[in-house]
Amino acid sequence: MISFFKDHPKKKIVVLVGHPDRGQTLSREMALLYIASAKKEGHEVRHFHLGDMQFDPILHQGYKVIQELEPDLKKLQDAVRWCDHFCLIYPNWWGTMPALLKGMFDRMWLPGFCFHMRKHKDGTPAMGWKKMMKGKTARVVVLSGNNPFLIRIFFGDYTNEIRRAILWFAGFKTKLTRLGPTDHAPEWMLNHWRRTVARLGTHGE
Repeated sequence: MISFFKDHPKKKIVVLVGHPDRGQTLSREMALLYIASAKKEGHEVRHFHLGDMQFDPILHQGYKVIQELEPDLKKLQDAVRWCDHFCLIYPNWWGTMPALLKGMFDRMWLPGFCFHMRKHKDGTPAMGWKKMMKGKTARVVVLSGNNPFLIRIFFGDYTNEIRRAILWFAGFKTKLTRLGPTDHAPEWMLNHWRRTVARLGTHGE
């Protein structure tokens, strides 16, 4: 019997819960659904929870002095290098990501890791940069208490920072999933989101 359904290519996936709360949150629930579905399909998954990671999120001297990375940041860097696909799930707070998550990117999204600025032979800056994560894909799932469409109408694109300034700059081909309004969401809507996230995990998307 001929099958008309092809197996999904197996991927190496990193899942990061970008909510600083160590307890149960909707972000964490969605991440666990994604992970379970991905593993069931045969994908290899490494997962991290921002609230469990230990690091200083503050750049005390900007980028004049690169602070030594803590073990948890080095471990995440290694996982991002290893993966084919990076899934980030976090809540939208005041039109952007939580401060701790932004601090994580400030600390670890460094030249030599995810990008390399081009230079002339004499060491002076040249045009452009090398995207060291080129060929990888990413999925960003953003949960918001209010309607995502209304947020964009009133305050603009609240995903540009992560989608372009962080992931695209490093070379990731990124897709977005916006879930909301989460405040007082009825069970049928929550179940719809659960099915959506589980399907993404199955496909490794």
